[in-house]
Amino acid sequence: MSCMGLGRMLILLGVILAALGLLLTLGDKSPLRLGRLPGDIYVRGKHVSLYIPLMTCLLISAVLSLVMWLLRR
Repeated sequence: MSCMGLGRMLILLGVILAALGLLLTLGDKSPLRLGRLPGDIYVRGKHVSLYIPLMTCLLISAVLSLVMWLLRR
């Protein structure tokens, strides 16, 4: 990997981390609340609770797949 490629990858990683930080900071105010989407499964029992973020994982996977596809073009 050349220095140019490594530099671009570090810049991209920085942009992704900054976007993730912004998303987490403003997460409560956004209309799309990751972790509380319709389709996320939350079961609360007497002594145990179970949380399966099914739709959140599918949404994150679709977004990351789109980003990776766009970067490879």
